[in-house]
Amino acid sequence: MQERPEHAPTDAEQRQRRALRRNQALATGLLLAAAVAFFATRLAPEPGFWVLLLRAGAEAAVVGGLADWFAVTALFRHPLGLPIPHTAIIPRSKDRIGEGLGNFVERNFLAPAIIAARLRSFAPGRRFADWLAEPENAMRAADQVTAALPYVIGSLGDPAVRDFVARSFGEQLKEVDLAPIAGRLITLFTASNQYDALFDHALDAAQSALAENADRIYISVEERSQWWVPKTINRRIATALITGIDEVLAELRLPDSSARERFRATIEDFAAGLVASPERRRRFDEAKNRLIEHPQMHAWLGTVWDELRRIFLSDLDAPLSRTREAVRTAMRTLGQTLARDLEMQARLDATIEHAALAVVPWRGQIGALITEVVQGWDARTVTRRLELAIGSDLQYIRMNGTLVGACVGCALYLVGYYLF
Repeated sequence: MQERPEHAPTDAEQRQRRALRRNQALATGLLLAAAVAFFATRLAPEPGFWVLLLRAGAEAAVVGGLADWFAVTALFRHPLGLPIPHTAIIPRSKDRIGEGLGNFVERNFLAPAIIAARLRSFAPGRRFADWLAEPENAMRAADQVTAALPYVIGSLGDPAVRDFVARSFGEQLKEVDLAPIAGRLITLFTASNQYDALFDHALDAAQSALAENADRIYISVEERSQWWVPKTINRRIATALITGIDEVLAELRLPDSSARERFRATIEDFAAGLVASPERRRRFDEAKNRLIEHPQMHAWLGTVWDELRRIFLSDLDAPLSRTREAVRTAMRTLGQTLARDLEMQARLDATIEHAALAVVPWRGQIGALITEVVQGWDARTVTRRLELAIGSDLQYIRMNGTLVGACVGCALYLVGYYLF
């Protein structure tokens, strides 16, 4: 048997214990008063009508009080410690109580109709929106989120966790068909105004690189030339090569040049092929998978992730954290927006209801868990807890039994006295 761990009694438990002791004393005192009255009337030398009436009432009160004391005590233990059959009901029925409690929770708390109706009447979306719309609550929620971020980000720095995330991300990325997505993005980009600006920046970078590496081009041409070719010829070849490349770049820079239009058409054709051509999509996926599996790519991603972690953790430690302020702003905006958007509140309600109803197929396991836990408790612990919870109210049964017995005893005496 598994006994529930003892803990310091709470204020509610202390109140329950005081109420139980008080009502036990009242019920026992009432029974003792009836017993004293009965024996006192038996000692009267010449009992009259009123003495006999009091004796009859006291006698019935003692019988009723003792019967109800026996019934209440038999629920929790053997009366007077005697192994009387059908007593100590709760300790003997602990397993059946656990099973009944599990079935009760399963049928009356986890039924789909009950859960759905309760959630709809509770309107969690509206309540959450109203709560988050308050600036103090939004600030408190944001602070809780930012307080947890260092632990979350720090845990992701573990090499095993990072390797697992990288492998999982890589496997998921392999399953995604990126070719048509990339094709559509390229098509949208070439049709936008940003394309020409980026293209011009690329040309600037190419011309700068060409000018900075002119000497290396001269040396490379000389190294690859025949020994008998004069250096002057090699230099002219290198100069012609650099000049030709520079002219191509200059032509590409002209807005209406045919070279620029052909280059754009080539990019658009490549993008269209990523969407429509199975062969081009296959080659794109093969290149993507090789890139994902390359060890240097994993090392680079790990380095990038470590740097991002360092930046986030440093920012979160700063007194004026931009991350913390961004989370606070996001929470305030979310609360204000959600409070005005009734449709989004309805969607949130539907999502919460769907998530709650997803538990319903496992309600049998939940009921079985409750049953198993209760059955694993020590019988004395269960008895002590239940007596503390309901024992105070059960003492009123003893009081009522004593008082009702007295009334019945008096009534029977009067009937016998006047009728017989």
